Formats: sequence, structure tokens, C-alpha cells
Amino acid sequence: MRQIVTHFTDNDLYTFSCQYYILRQYPRAEVEYSFRDRNGTRYPKGFDKLLQEQINGMANVVVTQEELDYMRVNCYYLPLWYFTFLKGYRFNPAEVSICQDEEGHLEISVHGKWFSTIMWEMPILSSISELMHELLGDKESYDAALEEQRARDKAVQIFENGLTFGDMGTRRRFSFDHQDMVVRVMKEVYNSRQWPGIFTGTSNVWLAMKHGVKCLGTMSHQLISFEEIVSGIFECNFNVMKKFSDVFDGDNGIYLYDCFGDKVFFSNLSKRMAMMYKGLRVDSGSEEDQTEKIIAKYKSLGIDPATKQVVYSNGLNIERAIEIHKYVAGRMQDSYGVGTFLTCDVKGCRPMNIVVKLTKGRITELREWHDCVKLSCDKGKTLGNPDKCNYLLSVIGE
Repeated sequence: MRQIVTHFTDNDLYTFSCQYYILRQYPRAEVEYSFRDRNGTRYPKGFDKLLQEQINGMANVVVTQEELDYMRVNCYYLPLWYFTFLKGYRFNPAEVSICQDEEGHLEISVHGKWFSTIMWEMPILSSISELMHELLGDKESYDAALEEQRARDKAVQIFENGLTFGDMGTRRRFSFDHQDMVVRVMKEVYNSRQWPGIFTGTSNVWLAMKHGVKCLGTMSHQLISFEEIVSGIFECNFNVMKKFSDVFDGDNGIYLYDCFGDKVFFSNLSKRMAMMYKGLRVDSGSEEDQTEKIIAKYKSLGIDPATKQVVYSNGLNIERAIEIHKYVAGRMQDSYGVGTFLTCDVKGCRPMNIVVKLTKGRITELREWHDCVKLSCDKGKTLGNPDKCNYLLSVIGE
């Protein structure tokens, strides 16, 4: 079967910024990632073998000079030595274990050095999603002209309603070609006239390069999830904020704060860190509630919320984003990252609901393993060892 992921930078930008952070802060760390299908999908018989073929093929996917040249210019906060590192990086299929039970459920784990294994999340998820839609026959019924018109209609709705908007749909896309079309159409519509809204770009590095749009992304939950096993639940956010700002010298200033819920984060958000970061990303909980808590916290620190950015990214569609935009009403600089609704909203197709998350870690190969978990502001997004999750919830009083 053809290789689905063929470009090294067909990946989200935060993968590379997080990888650099890890190389700087925890170069000897080892981790385990686990796959979770929130829909409990029963995959067709032999799906594990087809997926293994895709994983094995990643060994031949290497960075090109064109990609390196693009990242040197557009990811200016990454040093030259990091691009030398990327030239030598090779996907190691031995890090990935795949099996399928008799009922068809998939079990996938990734194990190895953190700086290496972090590269697998997007290739695994996008390969599963595209492969599944192909096997279900969704591609055979795909109407390219219809889907392009639907994408144009969405773009018009987004920009005429004043949304500051970007694509974040790599992991659960219908296909690479569909996401490619979506980014192209968004750019074409945005450039066709003056709009109240703004197209900020895409999180996919390859597509950003291809279409000449801004590449989006800073960090992921895993940095905080790992830090919890190092410095504890009440200090992990502060320590990641400090380490991340030190590593990037103040660049990449949007912080994803909900790994252990908002209570833990807001309890020790210092004024220095609040001023250091450009804004926050809301990825769980009620957007209205989170907005009020963010505004209240900034005001308590003597910071004008209108000077700060908030990025909403929790499974949004356009109608919901418009509701939030009207609710914020200029009190903060609101922007929106939309994923599945753009890259897998295809007629007659059911999007996947799949994730790959950090579940174990240790600082070096000589240290003991610890469970890494994620609590979130949504109970449905809680991931990891249930006993540890329940213990941490009791500790923070949730």
C-alpha cells in the first residue's frame, strides 16, 4: 500500500518546538506514549498489519534541504544546531508497538528516548485516520468539487464574522489531500478581498511551507504532564513556564494551561510569567467560564486583559467559535484553532476521535518510571493511570 506520510514536516509545529525544549531540558529522558480511541472503534481485521507497514515506511522519510531552509527562516527561534540534528534524525519503527485484539480494538505504544519518540504522534494519528477512511470506502464517495465548495463557504463564514482563525487539523484529517485543499482554499478566500477576520495559517509545517502561510504552534500538554513527575502537581505549570520561556527567550508565548485543570494553574500563575507570555490557550472546559477566569486572573495581577491573547481550540466548529467571539466582545484578543471540523468534515464520513498521549516517563535511563497523566477541565479528556488521576484530583480538591 502507498505510504501516507511522505514529508518529514507533515507534522504540527509544536512537535518541533517541544522536541527542541526536550533536547535542552531533558535530553536523557525516556517515555512511553499510549494510543486511545475515545469511540472504542473496532478496526477491520488486519488493520494492525496495514498500520505497521505505514510505520515501517517512516524510516525512509527524512528532512529535505527545502524544509530545513523554510524552518530556518520561519522558525527563527530555533538555533542552527537543531537543524543539523534534524538532518540526522531518523524515525525508528522499533519504538512503536502495535497489536489488535480479536474484537478489532487497537493497542499502540511508543517507547524510547523522549526527544526521539515525540515525533511519532502525528504520523500515527494521521495514518490511522486516513487509512481507516480508505478502508471504509469514504474516499470512493468523496466529491472533490463539493468539498472544495463547502470549504469556501466555511472560509467566507469565518472571515465575514471577524474570526482570527487557523487550521489545527493534522491529526484527525480525512486525508493529506483534503487538508491540503482546505489550507489552499482558506488562503485563496482570505486573499480575495478585505475581511473583518484574519487567517493566521496552519499548524502543519509542510502545508505552511507549500502555501506560503504562517506556521502555528508552541507547546503540548506532555511537557506539563512530564514535569508533574519532576516537581509535583502544584509547581509543574510554573516550572514549565519558566523553562519554556528560558529555552525560547520569550518567543512561542502562548501557554497551554489546562493539563491539570484551571485551579492548579491559576493558583500559582505569577505576574512575571503572566507578563512574559503573550497569552493562553483554552483547550477544555466551558469557554465562557474559562474566559472569565482568565480575565479575572489578569486583572488581579494588574494586567489589562485586552493586551493578552486567548486561543480557543476545544473541538470547535464555526458556529461555536462565532458564539465565543461575540461573548469575548473585545475584552481579550481572541483567536481560534479549528481541527477536525475543517479537515474531516466530509459528507458521509464520521471523524475519528483518537489521541496519542504520554503515559510514563523518567528523567534518565537510570531513574525509576512514573505514571504521566492528564486531568484537563473536561472529565472526558482525563488520561492515564486511574488511581493516580483519582489521587491527584483528591489532592487538588476536585
